[in-house]
Amino acid sequence: MAYDSTATKERILAAASTEFAEYGVAGARVDRIAATAQANKRAIYDYFGDKKALFAAVLENLMSELAEAVSPSDGDLGAYAGLLFDYHRAHPEAMRLLLWEALETGDNPVPDEEARTQHYANKIDAAKATFSPDHPDPNSLMFFTLGLVGWSLAMPQVRRMMLGPNADLDTLRPAICAAARHLAAQPGDTGTA
Repeated sequence: MAYDSTATKERILAAASTEFAEYGVAGARVDRIAATAQANKRAIYDYFGDKKALFAAVLENLMSELAEAVSPSDGDLGAYAGLLFDYHRAHPEAMRLLLWEALETGDNPVPDEEARTQHYANKIDAAKATFSPDHPDPNSLMFFTLGLVGWSLAMPQVRRMMLGPNADLDTLRPAICAAARHLAAQPGDTGTA
């Protein structure tokens, strides 16, 4: 059977995604990634470089998959928030990877930041049709929408303490959608009374 480099790369990315989601960059082990991917360590280094470069490739892959799966272009920011919420519920490793990135890089630049910044700019442009025409800050609006979704899923302990032990994600989803729609409809506080 011939060696399939594309399949090997895909197996490495899948194994690395699982490993990084569980342990972060510092705790991840290339040996475990190689064993799970049924590849040798040399292939990982040849295809991706060091562990940080592999993590960057995992995040790039994640962002591409997410952009393809969920788009804000349907004209309803609340619907987009709901779809994003559903995606992250179905793919909890995505949120974990982003949280690990935040923990490990802090406010420092992330790998391929220019391309990822463009990714978010594209989301904002696609979502502008859902905003009130006089909304003063579409960038913040998209950031807050991502925050509504992300915080709700990333902080289950805070969700439980604030909303009660019986607050489940199925109940929370419509509230997130409604909050995103409300934000999109508001032109914002202009500072005047």
